[in-house]
Amino acid sequence: MTKAATKPANLRANAMPTDGYVLMVDGKLKTRYDTSEQAMTAATKLKQSFPVIQVAVLDAAGQKSTPVELQKA
Repeated sequence: MTKAATKPANLRANAMPTDGYVLMVDGKLKTRYDTSEQAMTAATKLKQSFPVIQVAVLDAAGQKSTPVELQKA
């Protein structure tokens, strides 16, 4: 696989990330991304597919989360 096609890193269950951006689903840390754009894209796609779940993107360095909401039509 090329570097561009590699799968994002999955997190260990007992480790809090210190860098990058992490996808949070229903309060649980799921997948780490290098950029906020990648994380927000994945979060938006997930929220569109499953609108009931709570999705947020965590900035691991700043320990700040941004909730993802669907656009109102």
